[in-house]
This record gives sequence, structure tokens and C-alpha cells, in this order.
Amino acid sequence: MMTAAQYEESIRKLNLQVYMFGKRVENPVDNPIIRPSMQAVAKTYELAERREHEDIMIASSHLTGKKINRFTHIHQSLEDLIKKSKMGRLLGRETGCCFQRCVGMDALNALSITTFNIDQKHKTSYYNRFVKYLEYVQNNDLVCDGAMTDPKGDRSLAPHQQSDPDMYLHIVEERKDGIVVRGAKAHQTGAVNSHEIIVMPTIAMSEQDKDYAVTFSLPSDTRGIVYIMGRQSCDTRKLEGETMDRGNVLFGGHEALVVFDNVFVPWERVFMFREYEFAGELVENFASYHRQSYACKVGVGDVLIGATQLIAEYNGAGKASHVKDKIIEMNHLNETLYCGCIACASEGSRKPSGTFLVNTLLANVHKQNITRFPYEIGRLAQDIAGGLMVTMPSEQDLKAPETGKWIKKYLQGRADIPAEERMRILRLIENITLGTAAVGYLTESMHGAGSPQAQRIMISRTVNMKEKRKAARKLVGLEEKD
Repeated sequence: MMTAAQYEESIRKLNLQVYMFGKRVENPVDNPIIRPSMQAVAKTYELAERREHEDIMIASSHLTGKKINRFTHIHQSLEDLIKKSKMGRLLGRETGCCFQRCVGMDALNALSITTFNIDQKHKTSYYNRFVKYLEYVQNNDLVCDGAMTDPKGDRSLAPHQQSDPDMYLHIVEERKDGIVVRGAKAHQTGAVNSHEIIVMPTIAMSEQDKDYAVTFSLPSDTRGIVYIMGRQSCDTRKLEGETMDRGNVLFGGHEALVVFDNVFVPWERVFMFREYEFAGELVENFASYHRQSYACKVGVGDVLIGATQLIAEYNGAGKASHVKDKIIEMNHLNETLYCGCIACASEGSRKPSGTFLVNTLLANVHKQNITRFPYEIGRLAQDIAGGLMVTMPSEQDLKAPETGKWIKKYLQGRADIPAEERMRILRLIENITLGTAAVGYLTESMHGAGSPQAQRIMISRTVNMKEKRKAARKLVGLEEKD
């Protein structure tokens, strides 16, 4: 397995075509806006080196028997699924942001199920291709970006009906040695910090959409792949250096629009080629895994609750009954989220390929709660923090001789807590609920792994209403009707 330092060096060797603010970024690793996100990914390597986290961060490969980072592992038991949730909470707490490897892990596990199922029906060899690829990823301890979300264009139209066919990534040419694809993938978390890009369809497909039913993997610096960095609230604060105005002075996340401009894919990297009837299955399996992955929000919630407790104490309000009650509510909501990710893991099942999949219904219930509870936790944090969170001066003003003395005097809370400590905690709360980390904690909670409505649709499809009706009729002496 790689160390954190080896991971950073491996990313430096990539020749990525990255753009931000209208200019090409020649050195993404050291770019002050991108680097905090790279450091968050590096944490997934660092924790795997620590003996106290070995049980959660490391697994044994079912292919080679070697120790591997759990982010490259294919779940072989319910225990694996539970440890995945525990790993997500641990890393969320350690980084206070999105650590970006979950999407690739979930893509690998979804592919291990669907490629096997395609082979069973069509006598293809996708599963063997995938296993060879998986062994390569595991042996080299690679970060994979799972690329599912297309721009979609007009949502009322199917992929083949779009006025611009590139609104969904699709096959534009079939060759003897591979295929050529064109399109884009949006909202790609951690894409610039990844060694590999795994592309999947974003919706169920009909036969008319078969050119869009394609799944493949490529090195992230393949010719024709272009990364356009997304903006985040307060992102240019990172240009100021490691100042407290960043809130989280160590870590962060990033998203990118990833463009595939007539990109060649060799056949050995293709895992679905026009088998349109399996596109929906792959999407649903991936979505179930990824909705479980929002255990990370519990870890970030731990950080936010801790910061809220601190600021209440620094403000001199830590013993107020209404503050205590609000913090109890924050913990109640956060632990309820943890219940969801552990429950869907505990109720998982083994699929024909041997891979264990989470309980789809409970995974969607968990993610539906994720779309709501972090917003309430964030609201309570802002309530307790007070308005100073968004009105206090900058660190430069704190350090300036002309103004610093006034800031230290008037922004003091409790007499034994320096104003700077109070300001640092306020900036962290601002970062998680309004700043760059709010992308990962709030907006990603709402739209990551599909919109809230997507989960509600899956809940309606997977809940057993016949069983519930039968239970009610039985208790009043009525036989079940068809």
C-alpha cells in the first residue's frame, strides 16, 4: 500500500489538463485552492498506516490475499459493509470535509456485481476484464473517480432525444482495438486527485439509448480528458495561506466538470458496451452503495457539534439549558444518521458474484435523512454560534497593530479564552455551514448520490406494501386480497 507521501508524489507525475478561473493549472498538487482537497485524500493513506485504525482502514484482497486499503476492496461480508460505514465516519471526523475516495470504491463494488450479471446473460467476458483491472487498482493502491452524473440537458427527454447528443456521454465510434466516446461528467468530486476515472451510465436506458449504455475505466490523464474546476463559496480564502479565515486550515474538497473530447478507450478497459438493459441495475447498485457512504456526514457532524459545544463555552453560554438542549438535539440527529448507515450495512446480502450489497431500502432511507438532518444540525450550530460568525473581521485585522488591540478587546468572550481561539472556532463553523466545506456537508447531502426525489422513488419501489397490508388485515380477521 502507498503512504500519504507516495500518494502525493504519484499525483504529481500525472499530466492532467486542468482549468480554473479561465487558465490552465500547470501544477494542481501545489495550487493553494486544490491542495487542501489532495491533503484530504492523503489522509485515507495516512490512517491506513496507523495501527489503531488498521481494522477499519485495511482489508484482505479476495483476489490475492494481500493487505489492501479498504477503498479498493470488494465487500465480502456484512462485516465489510459495516466497517465501510465506520471508516466513513472516522475520516469525516478526521478531515471535516469530503475525502473523495468513496465514489470510486462504490463504483468498483457495483461493477463487480453488474459485470458478472451481464456475462451470465450474454456470455461476454466483462467480469474477467474487471477482475484484472481490480487487481491492478489494488496492487497499486489507486484512487478511482466514479463518474456517473451526465449534464443531462433537457430532463424531459431521453438521451437519444437530446438536441445535442453529447448531453449524455456516448459511443461515437467502434474500432477493432476499442471505442471512442464523447460527452462530459458533472459534479466530479476529487477528480483531479484521482489516478483513474471509472465512467458509468447515469440512468436506466432503452434500446434506443444503447450508444449511451457504456462503462469503462481510463487513467485520469488520458488524452482528451479535460478538467474544469468548480467554484465554491469562500474558495479564494485559500489563496491567503493557512489563515484562520479558511476555517479548516488543513483540508477541503473539490468538484470538477470532466469533459471527454473524443477519447479512445481500449477494449480491455470496457465493462459495458450497449447492454442497455443492465444500465439501470448498475445505477441502482452504485446508488445504494453511495447512499450508504454518507456515513461521512456523521463524521463531519461530529466536528460541527464539537465546535458548537466549544463556542457555547467560549461565549459563556455552555451551561444555559436551551443551549444544552439544542446540542442534545444535534447529537440525536447525528447518531440517527449513523443508525441508518449501520442498518443498511447490517441488512445487506450476498449477490451471485460473491459481492455483498447493502439493503437498498434502508440505504435510501438513510440518504433521505441525510438530505434533511445536516441542515438542521447546521441551523442549530449557527443559532448557538451567534451572528459574529459572519460579521467578525479578518485575521489580517487581528494581526494589524492599528486594529488588533480592538479586536482582541471587543471580540473576547470568556475572560480566560483569547479572542483568537474564539474566532478560529467561529470560522470553522462558518466553513462547515456556509463556506467551502458546506459543499460537502450541506449541498452534497442534498444532491450527492441522487436528488431527494430519487431516494423517494426507490423507497416506494422497494418497500413491501403487500406485507404491510397483510399484517393489518390479519389482525382484524380478514384474508389477504390479491
